[in-house]
Amino acid sequence: MDFSKYFLMKEADVIEYAKVKVPQKNWDEPTMTCKEIGDGNLNYVFKVQDAKGHSVIVKQAGVELRISKDMHIDTDRNRVESEILILQGKLAPGYVPEIYCYDTTMCTCCMQDCSDHEIMRTAMLEHKCFPKFADQISTFMAQVLMGTTDAVMDHQEKKKLQKSFINPQLCDITEALVYTEPYNDEMHRNNVFAPNAEFVKEYLYNNDPLKLEVAKLKMDFMTNAQSLIHGDLHTGSIFINEESTIVFDPEFCFYGPMGYDIGNVIANIIFAWCNGDVAGNKEFCDWTESVIMDVINMTKAKLDQYFEEHVTDTMCKTPGYKEYYLGTILADTAGVTGLELIRRTVGMANVKDLTTIKDEKKRARAEKICIMAAIDFIMNRADKHCGKCFLNTLKDAVKAVDAL
Repeated sequence: MDFSKYFLMKEADVIEYAKVKVPQKNWDEPTMTCKEIGDGNLNYVFKVQDAKGHSVIVKQAGVELRISKDMHIDTDRNRVESEILILQGKLAPGYVPEIYCYDTTMCTCCMQDCSDHEIMRTAMLEHKCFPKFADQISTFMAQVLMGTTDAVMDHQEKKKLQKSFINPQLCDITEALVYTEPYNDEMHRNNVFAPNAEFVKEYLYNNDPLKLEVAKLKMDFMTNAQSLIHGDLHTGSIFINEESTIVFDPEFCFYGPMGYDIGNVIANIIFAWCNGDVAGNKEFCDWTESVIMDVINMTKAKLDQYFEEHVTDTMCKTPGYKEYYLGTILADTAGVTGLELIRRTVGMANVKDLTTIKDEKKRARAEKICIMAAIDFIMNRADKHCGKCFLNTLKDAVKAVDAL
């Protein structure tokens, strides 16, 4: 087949593509099969394998969103994703899939098959616990996030990375779906659970003090080129098993506030907690509560240590600066935790942790808890200094909702 010009591949095409682009796998060609396994909103993901145990994941960028044919985006996001995975693999070895090749013509990347892992969101919907997760994800975030800052990197090299990963179209999606539409539904594409419609109107759409704080966070997201962030670090972008954590799908990456990644992780653990709470699974809820605290505390400690060991900027070595710097990261983390909780509850892209709750009253309560916690995270973000503060925000929201 001719792969010298872009076209959207079908499963049969991908088999031929893998033969050409990943010959190092020594394919048993007569037994090769392919299945499209993607369940995300943007791309097409194929698994190619043969009877001898060889396999590869082939990911192709389409020209439009799978959830909306009216939203067209640059296929260069595939180049961005491939290059960031290669860079992240150097900064945090073992925490991202290996990239075998990427192709800027077909807008594909061929990467390690992580079938011995599960998608974390899927596993958590089954209320599985992963005791090593908090330690592993905090290591990944500390090394990748602090390792790409001006405090650590040569400033000129950092600016080159910033230019390479500018990513305007996917940032535009984030600016709309995370920082704008959940608070005004200006494009009329929010997905609001009907029993909570009046609650959302009162607490979000008519909440001008909240909108003011979100506006501040939005402008910070757009202008604070602090670190090379993943940009979409939720439990659907993590492969996991009992021994390891692998982060993938960083096509939204760009230079932004590092709290955006940390906050996304925390919010998605809260969604999992809500699902476990509805099911009455105390063991799972206890574990997610420990994860909320540990991810915050461990990430803070590892960022601190990485700063101490690798800081190069002489002014950043000034006594007191590190403490100030880490404080701003935690405040951003709290704010983004709130933003993610709200946008995944009422925005265009909801999460299965909530939408699969069959009992309407229980789902409505879970969503209200997310929204109440989110408002506290956003409005009082400067006061969230430790993991216990983050967990208490969730607990206080539960009490507030149950008192309504």
